[in-house]
Amino acid sequence: MKEKLLKKFAELFGDADGVKVYFAPGRVNLIGEHTDYNGGHVFPCALTIGTYGAARKRQDNKLHFYSLNFERAGLLESAADDLGEAKESDWTNYPKGVMWAFAKRGFEMPCGMDMVIFGNIPNGSGLSSSASLEVLTGYILRDLYGFDVTNVDLALIGQYAENNYNGMNCGIMDQFASAMGKKDNAIFLDTADLSYEYAPLVLEGAKVVVTNSKVKHSLVNSAYNQRRSECETALAELQKVVDIKGLGDLSEEEFEKHKSAIGDEVRVRRAKHAVYENQRTIRAVKALKNNDIKLFGELMNASHVSLRDDYEVSCEEIDILVDEAWKIPGVIGSRITGGGFGGCTVSIVKDEAIDTFKEQVEKAYEEKTGKTAEFYIVEIGDGPYIL
Repeated sequence: MKEKLLKKFAELFGDADGVKVYFAPGRVNLIGEHTDYNGGHVFPCALTIGTYGAARKRQDNKLHFYSLNFERAGLLESAADDLGEAKESDWTNYPKGVMWAFAKRGFEMPCGMDMVIFGNIPNGSGLSSSASLEVLTGYILRDLYGFDVTNVDLALIGQYAENNYNGMNCGIMDQFASAMGKKDNAIFLDTADLSYEYAPLVLEGAKVVVTNSKVKHSLVNSAYNQRRSECETALAELQKVVDIKGLGDLSEEEFEKHKSAIGDEVRVRRAKHAVYENQRTIRAVKALKNNDIKLFGELMNASHVSLRDDYEVSCEEIDILVDEAWKIPGVIGSRITGGGFGGCTVSIVKDEAIDTFKEQVEKAYEEKTGKTAEFYIVEIGDGPYIL
């Protein structure tokens, strides 16, 4: 990958002297979906797939961007001191948003840069290609310009950029998982205060399998922002009767006691998901620590039902993938992962059942939807680094 990027860089800019190549991972979330903007817990891990970038400082203030994934777009140019506003369907909104967010923190780029990127996260899969690109950009800026920021800062800057430059009201999970990933560990993160611990993901005799529905979601234009707004309204209604900062502060019992304060049935279901999913995540991590993979899988399954019925962020194709997975002996748990409205499922599958899982799910999915699913047996990797 390094050679491929350097070759393209030299083609575009005359040579590749002094160019560095960087990587930032995508992520998969095992459990804890749509809890990260509700003050709850999440349990993602970084993957060994992600976004690579070759970069070098310039003498002037020009920014040149080139993506091997969007070669038709060609070489795109901006200015370091005039990043403008996000443009529709422009992949450079993500790196430019991060540069804009750095400047908001007082980290002005003293000069421009040339940047060539390549991502091997399937587009629209819900494995956080955008967060990966944001963290990659932040990591490059820190390295090239000596900006004094931590990896946690990189996550926060990436989230700020996506919220305020790209207009996508995401929580912190995706950027945090990419910036703070650790090989063979998932991250148990309390999004209310960013306290976290690494939990070794030792699945004896089983693997994490991600299944891509090939249904592309576009979160910015989807119901994601609407869900967030519904939860914020429900929280404000609950705060009139109970002293909480976020929905993640409530136990199931407390929620049931006070839910009548929410003035709309849809908002009750949205808030219920946020509260119950948070508690499921806490229990799931405890189960993993106790080596109770069976319970972990049951909680994954319950998470999917809640996301399908109460939060309504699944779709027909994803439900088919999950339903078919549940039929197969050796599938410990399976659920939608990511923002929803398409994308991927995540399953924990016993080694001896993986071939059957792939064959049966692929066959049934194609028969029922006419689409071909893709399967990735994922490896859990580190956060960003220089190659």
